[in-house]
Amino acid sequence: MTSRKLFAAVLSGCLGLTVAASAAEPSKPATDTKGKAAAPAEMKLPPGWTQADMQACMMAGAPGKEHERLARDAGVWQGRNTMWMYPGAEPVTSDCTYTVSPIMDGRYVKGEMAGDMPGMGPFNGFCITGFDNVSKKYVSTWIDSQSTGIMTGVGEASPDGKTLTWAFTYNCPVTRKPTPMRQVDTTTGPDSKLLEMWGVEPKSGKEYKMMRIEFTKKKAVGQAKN
Repeated sequence: MTSRKLFAAVLSGCLGLTVAASAAEPSKPATDTKGKAAAPAEMKLPPGWTQADMQACMMAGAPGKEHERLARDAGVWQGRNTMWMYPGAEPVTSDCTYTVSPIMDGRYVKGEMAGDMPGMGPFNGFCITGFDNVSKKYVSTWIDSQSTGIMTGVGEASPDGKTLTWAFTYNCPVTRKPTPMRQVDTTTGPDSKLLEMWGVEPKSGKEYKMMRIEFTKKKAVGQAKN
């Protein structure tokens, strides 16, 4: 069995047990004497497995405070973009709209961006963002209407939770190699955020600031203004 098949088998078994446990107790998960989620007593575990193993699988799929943090961004955001096409270039500006929605019962959020790329026409992007309980890292993927690759990244939050620093990787069409991209998301107010992005210039290999987006959250219909 190849390593990929072995990983798939282990993952399927873990997910299958988690689903089975959920089906056995649809109202709430069983708990042990310490109040932790546990597999139903009547459920037979695979050979060599312990209740602690089952507990680890269930906790890996349980939404927590980090997922709640991401869900707080739900809504429609208006963005003002400033972009630099290469180091030392004059900045160009445009507007965008970014819509955030929780999915998978709060385990992830999806973000949908719509706007215009100066000189390149309409631009649409889509991301899925979450928090991996196993790695203890924020995780994200990104696709858009002007590429065919999937950009992936991991992020870490600052101690106060106001800043998320991301390390993304994508395949550069010029170098044809995996290339890093750095992004910092900062909460600047109750309804405002700042996204800053740094990329690598493919010819020189030097990092430069390529984008800055100032986001303001739109008020929901009927919501009173401050």
